[in-house]
Amino acid sequence: MNIHEYQAKDVLRSFGAPVPNGKPAFTVEEAVKAAEGLPGPVWVVKAQIHAGGRGKGGGVKVVKSIEDVKKEAQRMLGMTLVTHQTGPQGRVVKRLYIEDGSAIERELYLSALVDRATSRIAFIASTEGGMDIEAVAHKTPDQIKTFQIEPAAGYSPYVGNEIAAALKLKGDTAKQMGHVVKSLYDAFIAKDMSLLEINPLVVTKDGKVVCLDAKINFDDNALYRHNDIQALRDLDEEDPMEVEASKFDLSYVKLDGEIGCMVNGAGLAMATMDIIKLYGSEPANFLDVGGGASKEKVTAAFKIIVSDPHVKGILVNIFGGIMKCDIIAEGIVAAAKEVALKVPLVVRLEGTNVELGKEILAKSGLAITPANDLADAAEKVVKAVKGWK
Repeated sequence: MNIHEYQAKDVLRSFGAPVPNGKPAFTVEEAVKAAEGLPGPVWVVKAQIHAGGRGKGGGVKVVKSIEDVKKEAQRMLGMTLVTHQTGPQGRVVKRLYIEDGSAIERELYLSALVDRATSRIAFIASTEGGMDIEAVAHKTPDQIKTFQIEPAAGYSPYVGNEIAAALKLKGDTAKQMGHVVKSLYDAFIAKDMSLLEINPLVVTKDGKVVCLDAKINFDDNALYRHNDIQALRDLDEEDPMEVEASKFDLSYVKLDGEIGCMVNGAGLAMATMDIIKLYGSEPANFLDVGGGASKEKVTAAFKIIVSDPHVKGILVNIFGGIMKCDIIAEGIVAAAKEVALKVPLVVRLEGTNVELGKEILAKSGLAITPANDLADAAEKVVKAVKGWK
């Protein structure tokens, strides 16, 4: 789960991390009032969307008067902001963040994430702040340093010292850096984050280390422990189909292809997506209905797939273990009849109650193409889609 910059800064502030003063605004009037409540004489007007690259897209502006705050707020609110992370469709700006300006001396980069290779939290630091870290990694990888946190020991001051040294900080700024790293680590652990990125982390002209921007992703599987974080969710920033899927506890991710997939099990879902590509097409989604889905859950999953206008064909691939094939079949039939299915549908069932499941599909009166195995299913759905075009 992602949150907005201003929300991320509120979270970090509660753990003692240094962030500039600022206030969110949902209207032009609120933006002006927020600016009037800050000392100035420089303010920053920031569009709030769940995407990076806002500055390049015109979503971050530094201004020197309340009147200019008003003008920028009028311009940004309701605009479609396009960045390299939003795609060409962009995102509509519905929230702003009005922040006190900072006199920047240096821009640095600092992030924390879960390193899957080592099962540890790792800090990544670079002197090249304010830039696309992927570009830095590609062009000058030697300017990126990684620091692992030993799980049994937790955070130790030497980690902060090493990061400060890597960022070429000395004296009081190095000492401040130690405090920043500890506060970020404490927040990361306490709130079950999966990513915490500060870009840029700045040193101001008066020698203060400040988190000038903040991006946080949370582990969805741990959200049940954090009602305060769940309350920060902005459904307007999420794909409507993914929001609908979350209501039924479905693991769904929209993709750019043309063949909708409904599978049980994440590994089988990945294999299904791969074989669709192998046979010459692209998956339109990742959808794992889980091991113990009900008829209602399967029906909901099918409706979500069909609601995607880019879907030209559907492949259902179910291995019945805990999930029984007849339950899947009943859900497919119910959903297909309700939505008046108009695209090719290929179904591969195997496992518990497979013969009963196949019988339900055969007697449904629907144009369902059965498949014997995964390769057969992929070949049939790709051929059907190409013929359907």
